[in-house]
Amino acid sequence: MKKFDLIVIGSGAAGLTSAFTALGFGKKVLIIEKDKPGGECTWSGCVPSKGLINQAKDIHIAKKYADININSAEILEKVRATSEKIYTHETPEVLEKAGAVFVQGSAKFVSPKVIDVNGEQYQAKKVMIATGSSPMVPPIPGLADVPYLTNENFFQQTSLPKSVIVLGAGAIGMELSQSMNRLGVAVQVVEMMPEVMFREEPEFSEIIRNKLEQEGVEFALGHKAVKVEKTAQGIRLTTDNNGESSHFEAETILVALGRSPNVKGMDLDKAGIEVERGVVVDEHLQTTAKGVYACGDVAGPYLLSHMANYQGKLATMNAILPVINRKVNYQHVAWTTFTDPEFARAGLTEAEAREQHGDSIRVYHYDFEKLDRAITKAGDFGKIKLIVNRKGKVLGAHIIADRAGELIAEVQVMKTLGLNFGKLQSVIHPYPTYSDSLRQIAQQVYLDNILHHPVVKLFRKS
Repeated sequence: MKKFDLIVIGSGAAGLTSAFTALGFGKKVLIIEKDKPGGECTWSGCVPSKGLINQAKDIHIAKKYADININSAEILEKVRATSEKIYTHETPEVLEKAGAVFVQGSAKFVSPKVIDVNGEQYQAKKVMIATGSSPMVPPIPGLADVPYLTNENFFQQTSLPKSVIVLGAGAIGMELSQSMNRLGVAVQVVEMMPEVMFREEPEFSEIIRNKLEQEGVEFALGHKAVKVEKTAQGIRLTTDNNGESSHFEAETILVALGRSPNVKGMDLDKAGIEVERGVVVDEHLQTTAKGVYACGDVAGPYLLSHMANYQGKLATMNAILPVINRKVNYQHVAWTTFTDPEFARAGLTEAEAREQHGDSIRVYHYDFEKLDRAITKAGDFGKIKLIVNRKGKVLGAHIIADRAGELIAEVQVMKTLGLNFGKLQSVIHPYPTYSDSLRQIAQQVYLDNILHHPVVKLFRKS
């Protein structure tokens, strides 16, 4: 039986990070993968979706100046080529050149330290479960009987449909809806919640929805899907809206209702690994089986590639360097939805901040109408909402703007390091830039810090 320091099951964002971290410490690593390395991010998530978004944006801009002939088959081929380019850094040959042993197949636990693949067994001192997640497909009557799309097969289409029903208005649904609409697809979004992206700041969710509506996307909010039927023209979806039935028809349907951790088929029970929604882990990312860890989507709670990277490093170092044994920290989580404009968030919403900190919070609003860089670009749009505590430290930030995903990173640095946001005003920012908006907000925070100082408040009252 071949023996290793670490066996990594899965080679997506979490698995690759785990493997390379262990290799960096000179450990002997086995990677087990049933499909191609790269995972959802490379093949059906981050990479291809951004490729589609960028091409759709180019065409959307070009439409202002000329009639554009859209060849969706060519567009999808370019998107797949982008994934293949990224894959060149993740192939089995690349992994083995880095020092890992790569085995293709499905992993099954024989015991906490022994894994079976294709009838051959491998033993390790520690095991990392990094099997990712798959699209969540609810048991809607009739859905299993029709050819539906998810993000997993969306990018394998030979061409885009003429019309589509998008079930779900989260990040995936909103990104793909805007892109398809810009590429000439008639899009109807059906969402059971009263607003799109319902976990975000309501005022910002409304802005994103209004933008997509202006471009031609249709929304049916508060509609619960109850039945799907195949028709001669394509698909008919029946929904319930407060007791009233509605019908939506299109060529096909895209299910974008979130993701489910991949926990089946590994015989986890034989290793004593408990599962709830995903694999159960403690604050060190160790499962209920000693020496077996989990990271990424399969462990949750945040199903984000950058969180998979964070967990992959931390869990692996805890596994191979137990003297460190760091706890996972979810206080500083940020993410971006890549609509146009982008929407980025770090930390709490205003409602969440008030619930936790009461009325001591301070809320700042900034409109890009005041930002010189935005003024130079006709039609540019942006808003920032910053929430700080009474000491000026960041509780939450929400940005809708071009490059919002880049802007949130500067806020994230201040938040993670526990710095008073007012200190950012002393940092020289290039002009004219979008980031200068953060310096301007920081200047206001700095002034308010002075005005809220007990001595200054006393002086002002006298």
